[in-house]
Amino acid sequence: MSLARLRWRARRGTRELDALLGGWLDECYADADAARRQAFGELLDAQDPDLWDWIMGHAQAPRADWQSIVDDIRTRHRL
Repeated sequence: MSLARLRWRARRGTRELDALLGGWLDECYADADAARRQAFGELLDAQDPDLWDWIMGHAQAPRADWQSIVDDIRTRHRL
């Protein structure tokens, strides 16, 4: 998937999610391996309320590879 398409898909319904997901895309995606890149693309298929709960630490993502990305986002933003 192209970076431009991922950037569009990372734009969500809230500025907070836009910043968190777009920040990971800008800062980490280029250095990620193929499996992690694919996991990020699939993570973007999740619903906004689920993403918010995972990133805020109210729930765990259902997949370990998604949770790894969520943990990275939480660590980078000290959440």
